Amino acid sequence: MVDNNNNLEKFGYKFCRNGAHSARSMMLTELRALFSATQVETTKEQYQTDIVEHNLLDKQTAKSRDLTFRHMADLYGLSNEIPLFRIFRKLWTVDPEAQPLLALQFALVRDSVLRLSLSTIIETDIGSIVSRGDIEQILKAPEPERYSPASLKSIAQNINGSWTQAGFLQGRAVKHRAQPKVTPVNVAFALFLGYLEGATGERLLHNRWCLILGLSEHELNELAIAASHRGIIDFKQSGGVTEVRFPGFLTAQEEQWRHE
Repeated sequence: MVDNNNNLEKFGYKFCRNGAHSARSMMLTELRALFSATQVETTKEQYQTDIVEHNLLDKQTAKSRDLTFRHMADLYGLSNEIPLFRIFRKLWTVDPEAQPLLALQFALVRDSVLRLSLSTIIETDIGSIVSRGDIEQILKAPEPERYSPASLKSIAQNINGSWTQAGFLQGRAVKHRAQPKVTPVNVAFALFLGYLEGATGERLLHNRWCLILGLSEHELNELAIAASHRGIIDFKQSGGVTEVRFPGFLTAQEEQWRHE
């Protein structure tokens, strides 16, 4: 991670102590329903109206509708004024197979509670068990008295639920580490996050967001080339030099933020 968190916050990163996973998982089902019934240009106010007033997500009470909107806005922003949400929302429509992992990628950017589990999940061998207790221990480590046992259980379940929805875990009662489905869209988003954090050229393929995907360098290259062929990014390799551009991702002002 680059040191200038203030600049990253302009793009949509969040570094606050709390996170949406204290209350919910990444809400993939709700996110798919919301985006399938709205447009890329939909405003935050319109999302709120659709969820709270029109009950687009079919919640049973007014309170649950309001809480659902709040949690989704906290985790994803739901505003095109947030550059990363704007890009995330556009990429969402490109490939449905990319959506579970794409949602997790963006949730990791915005939820410090979910990020606590990242190293443990990524460093666990494929096929090995990841228990709720493992996640509870991670949550307790920074501040052992912060959460009650009931809260630890609930938050750990939310976190495991999101990793499961994204394909990193499989199983019901017993969770095993798995390799998620990775698409050109996911690689493009991972490269872009690395770009925002200061990486360029060959270093982009080795940034932490690409490492999370669990692919070989050859596989990353192939998916990056596929993303380029689909017009998502501009990816070129020649004479040992890698060049990656992200046309249309940032405005001129936002591009300037990256250099501040």
